[in-house]
Amino acid sequence: MSRDDAVSLGLVMAFATLATAHVALVVGLASRRPWWRAPVALLVLPLAPWWGRTERMHARTLTWLVSAAAYVVMLWLASR
Repeated sequence: MSRDDAVSLGLVMAFATLATAHVALVVGLASRRPWWRAPVALLVLPLAPWWGRTERMHARTLTWLVSAAAYVVMLWLASR
C-alpha cells in the first residue's frame, strides 16, 4: 500500500467516523429537552459536541472530537 493509498483510506475513515458521530450526537440531542438543539446542531457542526458534553454524552463527544482532529490531520497530509 502506497502512502497516497494510506492517506486516502485514513481520510475516508476519519470522515465516515466524524459523520457517524455527528449523527449519533444529533439523535441523542433530539431525545432530550430542549428539542430545538438537535436541528441547530445538525447545521452548526461545533455545537453538537458542545451540547453533547453538557448532556453527558461523553463517548459520542470524544469520538466526534478525535475523528474531527484525525480528519484535519488527514486533510493536511493529503495536501502535501
